[in-house]
Amino acid sequence: MDYKESLLLPNTKFPMRGNLPQNEPKRYKLWDEEKVYERMKKNREGKPSFTLHDGPPYANGHIHIGHALNKILKDIIVKYHYFDGKSVRYVPGWDCHGLPIEQKVEEKIGTTKKKELPKSKIRELCREHASRFVDIQREEFKQLGVLGDWDEPYLTMDFKFEANIYRELCAIAKQGLLTRRSKPVYWSWAAQTALAEAEVEYEDKTSPSIFVAFKHEKLDASIIIWTTTPWTLPANTGIALNADEEYVLTSDKFIVARKLYNSLIEQEVIKGEIVETIDPKTLENTNAINPLNRRKSTIVLADHVEMDAGTGAVHTAPGHGEDDYKVGLKYGLDVIMPVDDEGKYDETIVREKLFKDTDKYLGMHVFKANELILEELSSCGALLKRVDIVHSYPHCWRTHKPIIFRATKQWFISIDDKYGKENKTLRENALKVVEEIDFYPEWGRNRLRSMLEGRPDWCISRQRDWGVPIAFFRNKKTDEIIFDEKVLNYVAMIFEMRGCDAWYDLSIEELLYPGSGYNPEDLEKTMDILDVWFDSGSTQNAVLRSRNYDAGTFPADMYLEGSDQHRGWFQSSLLTTLASSEVAPYKALVTHGFTMDEKGEKMSKSKGNVIDPAKVMKQYGSEILRLWVAMSDYQNDQKISDNILKQNAELYRKIRNTARFLLANVNDLEKIVPVENMGILDKWILSRAKKTFDEIEASFSIYEYSKGLNKLNNFLVVDLSGIYLDVCKDRLYCDDKNDIHRIASQSAMAMILKKLISTLACILTYTMDELLEFAPKFLKGNAKDIFDFEKVILPEVESNLNDEILLLAKDKFSEAIDTLKKDKVIKSTLELEISTNCETILALEKVEAQDWFLVSSVTDEKQDEVLTSFKVEDFEFTVAKAKGSKCPRCWKFTSTSEETLCSRCESVVE
Repeated sequence: MDYKESLLLPNTKFPMRGNLPQNEPKRYKLWDEEKVYERMKKNREGKPSFTLHDGPPYANGHIHIGHALNKILKDIIVKYHYFDGKSVRYVPGWDCHGLPIEQKVEEKIGTTKKKELPKSKIRELCREHASRFVDIQREEFKQLGVLGDWDEPYLTMDFKFEANIYRELCAIAKQGLLTRRSKPVYWSWAAQTALAEAEVEYEDKTSPSIFVAFKHEKLDASIIIWTTTPWTLPANTGIALNADEEYVLTSDKFIVARKLYNSLIEQEVIKGEIVETIDPKTLENTNAINPLNRRKSTIVLADHVEMDAGTGAVHTAPGHGEDDYKVGLKYGLDVIMPVDDEGKYDETIVREKLFKDTDKYLGMHVFKANELILEELSSCGALLKRVDIVHSYPHCWRTHKPIIFRATKQWFISIDDKYGKENKTLRENALKVVEEIDFYPEWGRNRLRSMLEGRPDWCISRQRDWGVPIAFFRNKKTDEIIFDEKVLNYVAMIFEMRGCDAWYDLSIEELLYPGSGYNPEDLEKTMDILDVWFDSGSTQNAVLRSRNYDAGTFPADMYLEGSDQHRGWFQSSLLTTLASSEVAPYKALVTHGFTMDEKGEKMSKSKGNVIDPAKVMKQYGSEILRLWVAMSDYQNDQKISDNILKQNAELYRKIRNTARFLLANVNDLEKIVPVENMGILDKWILSRAKKTFDEIEASFSIYEYSKGLNKLNNFLVVDLSGIYLDVCKDRLYCDDKNDIHRIASQSAMAMILKKLISTLACILTYTMDELLEFAPKFLKGNAKDIFDFEKVILPEVESNLNDEILLLAKDKFSEAIDTLKKDKVIKSTLELEISTNCETILALEKVEAQDWFLVSSVTDEKQDEVLTSFKVEDFEFTVAKAKGSKCPRCWKFTSTSEETLCSRCESVVE
């Protein structure tokens, strides 16, 4: 007789295979149509809040794997807080101004045409380009399962937004921190604009390392300087020595620092012996002669002169370096700047006679001039040594061309001027915030602190077209900038209505507040635009404080970006907010690393190791990408490759199949029974589950998702699937539908399944939503979908099971019978019985002990024909063939004959 029909086999329509690439887009579209994000807000009205303020990506190009990592991580954290019961806000945004977009437009229309077009037309083309990529990226981000206010994102080019960026600038001016002065700044000759520190990247460059003799005006000796930028020598106005060091005169008539004398002998720069010690203070304010142009070079004393390389005498050109500029101010050195916007020598070299033959150099790019300068130095005997070196050198972040230091008139936010209620500097205020906020990981605190300690004034002006103008009027007669509040407010109001294109389209008369008392004819517009980092730094005002968006609370609970933003957005946001309002914009900073290939190498098209998120989603689906993010130690650099994605797909399959098995086995359960009615093994698994999920919760609460997921994976594979689900199969399939033994185990499974759904909802939102769709009513309650699902907290369950002995005995039993299976003595462990003197096991209910080992009997009776034996601690275990016959229904060897059912099965079938 076939008893299959009488078995209660697992039953669910939840599919084993996810078919994620095909199915995810349909569900995501449904979430969009049903306005799930709005429902999330409604579901948590009046609850404690959590605000993650989005750092804006550029509205330029398709998203890459770094974008995917960033947005998915933000989504996981926002959803974690949502499913934890908080009222969450996440308004995505885009950086729409700046050089990357302007360059794309220039590539499209050509440089010549760009120069011919009016600014307003160029800006219109930039706006169109940005708008197009906002729409493209928005759809790509949504396909990652990321939820947020996609219908009302923030765009830095929206008129109200531009007005608020400008208002933030005005607020900083009101604090007295905005200054305009001529100072050396990073200058991209390729992009023809000043750069902020955050826009500079370091790459290797080959430069000539040269030692040059400057003859002293009065002494019969030359001071040797060392430099890797020969092109700056024409602008030299000083030589810096260290006042605290000792210098020496050599027999070949050179002056160098004593500490560097031996190194210079080894390098064959000098050959002479030391004949005299010189106190550098005796040389202060005397002159040496620049061999290139015979101009005087004043000897000065400065702290920045170090003794780790060079000669101890530093070539000083205040127009070409920050330290040079500072020491130049102190000593009144001339600031000579003979280089134009394109990095070429201009008429200054003629006017100031910076070369003997100025015609040869006029209009020449400074890097090309190096060799000619070296020839001149060599011919006059001043070049003592030249070696080409490869060194780390600043490059422009967009053009990837080496940059120069160039003194130009720029706008700065002062870092070290006192201001505000507490009369402290911006640097002091920023460093105080660093000590007060939370960092994940903690090392971010030291990183941001050291960057703030060493940073210069913030150069916020750019000489480009696409950005928010530094829209001030300058009085042509007095050279003063008009900071009249009514004038500034009037401009801001115009920007709010017409956008900041109005600065270029309207006349001064139209832009000037009617009752200002100023004569428009006396005024001119300043035409620089703001650094794009100022735009993103102002988002805290334009998004969180303006009330133009439903963006949550200020300060934000969290900013989350890549670790490069310690020198970028984290700083720009902190400095703008502190400068304008003396308050921090965030309570916590979370940073992630960069995406690398499997070998830990950077991704590049030339290497062919780029992973495209669109391709990953077509092959695997976004859930696998989300699992990769959560499983990565994201606080360091993350590796991604097809192999790594396959591993995550395998982990996903395990999670999905375990959840499916649980769902299929609780399909006929009507309600969960109280824990006190459960068996000892049910209580054991619930106790293990409680401990594991509490540890997972602790990891998730500090955003260590990989740690939590590894604990979960171990629990699912070892305790749940490896032991408990295996142990329960007999009772689930063969017991009576309403047997308490069966219902209790189903209840334990249902509780674990609910907790699993609740825990993974923030990461695998799609899959948990799909699971709920197929879940019985008792399990999902009144939840329409995953977004209505309440947080599940497992009860504390006391387990009296000595699982240490039981687990050890189970392992030893498996090892012992391995040979029996290999030698085909048995096909199934149900053919066996165990005899033991272990009281812990004998104290278990008979059926619990049998199910634990998956055997037909556990007894203390001595066995005759022992097949194998093992010991656990001091307890003996012997294994023999079971004495009964195989029950044709449950296959346990507990029947009187092979034709008849065992007593349990007989009562169930009847």
